[in-house]
Amino acid sequence: MNAQKTCLKSPINPYHQHPALNHHKHTAKESRFKNKEMANFPLINMEKLNGAERGVTMEKIKDACENWGFFELVNHGISHELLDKVEKMTKDHYKKCMEQRFKEMVAAKALEGVKAEVTDMDWESTFFLRHLPVSNLYQVPDLEDEYRELMKDFAGKLEKLAEELLDLLCENLGLEKGYLKKAFYGSKGPNFGTKVSNYPPCPTPDLIKGLRAHTDAGGIILLFQDDKVSGLQLLKDGEWVDVPPMRHSIVINLGDQIEVITNGKYKSVLHRVIAQTDGTRMSLASFYNPGNDAVIYPAPTLLEKEPTDKEQAYPKFVFDDYMKLYAGLKFQAKEPRFEAMKAVEANVSLGPVATA
Repeated sequence: MNAQKTCLKSPINPYHQHPALNHHKHTAKESRFKNKEMANFPLINMEKLNGAERGVTMEKIKDACENWGFFELVNHGISHELLDKVEKMTKDHYKKCMEQRFKEMVAAKALEGVKAEVTDMDWESTFFLRHLPVSNLYQVPDLEDEYRELMKDFAGKLEKLAEELLDLLCENLGLEKGYLKKAFYGSKGPNFGTKVSNYPPCPTPDLIKGLRAHTDAGGIILLFQDDKVSGLQLLKDGEWVDVPPMRHSIVINLGDQIEVITNGKYKSVLHRVIAQTDGTRMSLASFYNPGNDAVIYPAPTLLEKEPTDKEQAYPKFVFDDYMKLYAGLKFQAKEPRFEAMKAVEANVSLGPVATA
């Protein structure tokens, strides 16, 4: 994943589609619903964790994890100055190195004049920076040295924030501090990387998505997004809701592995990016995921608290095996992925994992 991508990505064969994965047009009723839900979107002020409002704030995080799968952080400890610099240099890099390539790719694929819905590619320009366990920061081409150092600093702060959030989730779940970090650790530590994306203006946003609907495969995702150009939506109660752009915020969403470890108490949520006719949307999504050989399974403590029929419990699997399956089924529903993992569960030994 080292190379910078200007090509649009295609999935493999369809498999058990969730109805919400299909295209649907906005109605007046849906617009009213979206505006209401945007106003209620979970906003967490992390400064309040240090004072008298800690209990209320922890309850807000709990509600967001149980009912949204997303929440937005302010006062998260990453300076506005650093975020402004990351935004400027990311946008400058796109203009300098990637914009023309994207335009050439669009021309080559004759995407400007499409008449029918495009369901097998995304309107995005991306590259991937891997931070852990081994960095590729100095191998990715065309990056200025200052940008590399900046992203190294930014990634370090995001890693610390991710681990802080995992412990807040542990506290709400009644798990011992550090449980989720240990569960992700494997033998070499977590996988951590940043997908740097730009979503250029699209002449036919009703026919092609910026990014098709999916849940994230991994652990916890930290998103620094454009505050001027919107487009990110999540599925809430059967309707698509805008994730409100907010300056200097970090948007958090939960991946499939958190759903498995919590035995479904917290769920990963379908989300997508709607292409826009005006403006290029910047998105830096950082994925704090289990290590390749980490064995993922529902936390025994949670199974004890909420006795569950064995047939309904989530599977136990090696994270890398899940990712190999996900690679072909990213844009399909998650439930068949869990079922496929359950089918091979007998072959999984515990290995280097957290204990309850």
